[in-house]
Amino acid sequence: MKLSQYKFNLPADLIAKYPPLNRDESKLMVLHRDSGKIEHKTFKDIINYYDDKDVLVFNDTKVFPARLYGNKEKTGAEIEVFLLRELNQEQRLWDVLVDPARKIRIGNKLYFGEDDMLVAEVIDNTTSRGRTLRFLYDGDYEDFKKTLFELGETPLPSFIDRPVEPEDRERYQTVFAKNEGAVAAPTAGMHFSRELLKRLEIKGVEFAFVTLHVGLGNFRSVDVEDLTKHKMDSERILINKEAVDLVNSAKGRKNNVCAVGTTVMRTLESSVSTTGHLKEFDGWTNKFIFPPYEFSVPNRMVSNFHLPYSTLLMMVSAFAGFDQLMAAYKIAIKEGYRFGTYGDAMLIL
Repeated sequence: MKLSQYKFNLPADLIAKYPPLNRDESKLMVLHRDSGKIEHKTFKDIINYYDDKDVLVFNDTKVFPARLYGNKEKTGAEIEVFLLRELNQEQRLWDVLVDPARKIRIGNKLYFGEDDMLVAEVIDNTTSRGRTLRFLYDGDYEDFKKTLFELGETPLPSFIDRPVEPEDRERYQTVFAKNEGAVAAPTAGMHFSRELLKRLEIKGVEFAFVTLHVGLGNFRSVDVEDLTKHKMDSERILINKEAVDLVNSAKGRKNNVCAVGTTVMRTLESSVSTTGHLKEFDGWTNKFIFPPYEFSVPNRMVSNFHLPYSTLLMMVSAFAGFDQLMAAYKIAIKEGYRFGTYGDAMLIL
């Protein structure tokens, strides 16, 4: 597969800037892989495609307010800092991106908030944009984290071209988000409301939870034509025994196992036994899925509509079939489906 095959003309007004009023009332396209049939539904209709003992697998990662705005010492120049991950809790060390990067050097101090509530020192240059910051904070860790996150802003992806609003802090998050550590939301899971989850539960559908802390690699552009040469950023994943037992039992019963989103799909396919069963795992994955690819664990998938050239689109095309998916995307554009993080959803059967 080549990068150029993932080009399509997406009108800018179809990239969703805001979520629907109610989580489960986005549009839902249902794609039947065996027949090519396409149905147009509302997301809450997804309940009609699942039965007792089927398993939905969700990513329970929680997005933290990762974008900070501060000023450089002496010059006062405005600096944007994007928190990527905590490196050392005790020393308050964080791996970050800074913009504009060219002005930031080792030893520089950065100031955040009114009356310089937080001060950070640049202690390492790792890449052209990446830095390691040490936050200089005398209080205890809980106070530090509270202050850091109060100053932070919800890290909406740049293609949502508008200022962040207070509502985004709750809305750019799944209702089951629990394990803090993501800088981007697992967007397919954002369509599930508490009411819909309860109705699925009453129907006998089982829920398994895995964790993948979504990083900025999801939005990093692919800059090689030959997809075999693209390297994904590593992301932290956790698959516990409870999830393993639920998924493998469903597979043994021949029940449906549905990956809710590309992050779940990557997590599940990163830890598979030789017999095609899920294994416990706590570590990192840089798995890049694109056609042709033989999936081992899930037989169904929920996904948003993704942007041209994205690795997310490549993964979904591997699951749905490249030609079938690109044909479905043409229909989605014609029918006014909304694309991106706050957009509509697709159920692939």
